[in-house]
Amino acid sequence: MFKRRSFRHESLTDRLTSFAKGVREKASLLPPGMKQEDLLRKARQADTAFHMDEWLSLPGLQPPK
Repeated sequence: MFKRRSFRHESLTDRLTSFAKGVREKASLLPPGMKQEDLLRKARQADTAFHMDEWLSLPGLQPPK
């Protein structure tokens, strides 16, 4: 029989913040240019997704019952 591997599931906000942090660290090692700008843009997109997820999970935005 196959044994299933267990995974530790991280929340979306944790994954987005760690991704943005890692991309910013990589961008800081690069010289100014297109590659650095692309990485910084990806970090900003992850930050935006993080804020949108926070906004959508606010208790005031629940559907009516």
